[in-house]
Amino acid sequence: MTNLVLSRRSFLASACCVAAAPIFTPVTFAAMPGDNRFVTIVLRGAMDGLDLVQPYGETGFAALRPTLALTPDAGLFDLDGHFGLHPEAADLLPLWKNKELAFVHAVSTPYRDQRSHFDGQDMLESGGEHVSEEKTGWLNRALAVIPRSDARRAIDINTTTELILSGPNNVDVWASDSGLDPAKDEMQFLKRLYAGDPAFASAMAEATRANAASMSAEPDGMRGKGVVEVATFAGGMLKGDYRIASFSISGWDTHAGQIEQFKRPVQELAQAINTLKATLGADIWSKTVVLAMTEFGRTVRENGSGGTDHGTGGCAVLAGGGINGGRILGRWPGLNDQQLLDARDLAPTADIRELAAAALYRQFDVTAGDLTSKIFPGVSFDKGSQFLRI
Repeated sequence: MTNLVLSRRSFLASACCVAAAPIFTPVTFAAMPGDNRFVTIVLRGAMDGLDLVQPYGETGFAALRPTLALTPDAGLFDLDGHFGLHPEAADLLPLWKNKELAFVHAVSTPYRDQRSHFDGQDMLESGGEHVSEEKTGWLNRALAVIPRSDARRAIDINTTTELILSGPNNVDVWASDSGLDPAKDEMQFLKRLYAGDPAFASAMAEATRANAASMSAEPDGMRGKGVVEVATFAGGMLKGDYRIASFSISGWDTHAGQIEQFKRPVQELAQAINTLKATLGADIWSKTVVLAMTEFGRTVRENGSGGTDHGTGGCAVLAGGGINGGRILGRWPGLNDQQLLDARDLAPTADIRELAAAALYRQFDVTAGDLTSKIFPGVSFDKGSQFLRI
């Protein structure tokens, strides 16, 4: 597959805009020998990990989030006496109890600049230390050092692959015609960002009309079925020759009205993970690791619009029968004023690239040398990594 530097602007302003904008989520695959599977889910928009897994036992948390903070008496599901799971993620609780689910707080990429979604996502998917430093995705570079088979070719390449699996190594791409549409706030953000760009404006207008038409054609009750469809398809392909899959869930940019806006993507994340488990079956699920990650976290304090703004330290989600779950991982930094980054953000205490490196090391025996030199330049990883205990 041709190298691709994924620019959100060129993606939307290109000829594929009409086909891709209503879905925003191709699914990419790689085939190889072996029994282990690895799935990445990119949570686009900066998922608020402090809402998904709330530190309700932390002194001062409720004061920092007067409308968003919950307690076990108000619907939060207690996990360990200090952290609790958002009520909309209730469907994940059986996985937690079976030790097939874990959360990693206070992780981030090295990105610290203007908290741009585009730059943050590019760094998350490229695995580099700096914006635009790496021109390929870290999962694609991993393919070069994992013994694999090219016997399975492209399924249906009708959109570009996401950056995380973009590069010289062959991957297969499938794009759904389902209703995986961007959230309203994302559409408004993109329209404002490129208001003076005639090419973008024209393409976006046509894509919006196409999306509206497809939405109106959906039967009642079908809204949101897209994530289940994508996860079912991914799971089905992983039961065959494929061992790596990647897709995205959008809608996490909760600047306003977070109580309501947060519900849909949380439910979709739970649906995606549970659908993967059900589709794969017990034997394959026991050899599977799912890593859901986001470009950066959100501010510790909620804003005046009942939402949260772009932050730094975030939360990653691990699932699968191949992990030792039922735990909150990572080093918790605390939430008092002296512990916050720039007096506003959860301070990151670990590089999310180390977490991804540990998953590749465990699932595919990628060497520490390849991980630090070829896949994640500048990352600190060795056999003593805390994340090898997942």
